[in-house]
Amino acid sequence: MPGSAAATTSGVRHVVSAQQFDRARLEALFAAARQMEGVLAAGGDDRLRGRLLATLFYEPSTRTRLSFESAMLRLGGQVISTENARDFSSAIKGESLEDSIRIVAGYADAIVLRHPEEGAAARAAAVAPVPVLNAGDGPGEHPTQSLLDLYTIEREMGRIDGLRVVMVGDLAHGRTVHSLARLLTVFERVHLTLAAPAAVRMRADVRALLRARGAEVTETDDLRTAVAGADVVYQTRLQRERFAESTGEEGEAAVGLAERFRITPELMARLGPRAIVLHPLPRVGEIDPAVDADPRAAYFRQARNGVAVRMALLAELLL
Repeated sequence: MPGSAAATTSGVRHVVSAQQFDRARLEALFAAARQMEGVLAAGGDDRLRGRLLATLFYEPSTRTRLSFESAMLRLGGQVISTENARDFSSAIKGESLEDSIRIVAGYADAIVLRHPEEGAAARAAAVAPVPVLNAGDGPGEHPTQSLLDLYTIEREMGRIDGLRVVMVGDLAHGRTVHSLARLLTVFERVHLTLAAPAAVRMRADVRALLRARGAEVTETDDLRTAVAGADVVYQTRLQRERFAESTGEEGEAAVGLAERFRITPELMARLGPRAIVLHPLPRVGEIDPAVDADPRAAYFRQARNGVAVRMALLAELLL
């Protein structure tokens, strides 16, 4: 729901899609996240004491699950968790997602859900009597990742309006770029360059939405040219788990990404002195570790920002 920090289903607020956030809500959330940085520096507080968060993950996660759990604990709340619900929950017995959500909602005050099927978070929100936060639904979206990505851009660059952002890698299956691209259209004069091999170019529905919102979008398969003049380079990995086993597209994409879309010290030399490189992580070879020492490599700072942003979201939904 545009203009709302959370979609509403039967009076309950959820975070399902990046499209729920307008500029005013983003700015308010970022102000709250900056305050949460202070809370973190002070060792946390107890504003969510007595509240319980369930993290229900049907796919693997390190950063998202642990940062949500850290955020809840830093605010005095508690956490119950399953990190491999596809194999170690009643899903393996055939229980539907909807029934699982109804059950878990009876145990917790909010649910963070990661699921391999696009649209799963919306299905969960439709039946949940407590807030559902989408932690990734297959190749669909990952809205809280895009919120921390955007927060990092604002913190590192001092603004979002007028920036030149290059999105690199598997843009077809990478849910983080789908959400971040949507959020960037909220701001003015942002130019998006989509740099990817043909096999994994940005999905047509996302490209259509960007252009419908008036975004300036360029597509290319030449990363060296694309990064010249860029303010932000957002690298992503090949989403091997999203490819059908029977197609040769994964191999084609992998060769293209490995040969022409890897960030190296030589490529960094083409970036300006104030540009930054982001990555939602994990990386699997698409950024040379030699780049880590470059102050423009902001991906580990980006990951740390997830705790403050998710603290702000949880406080808003649960207070």
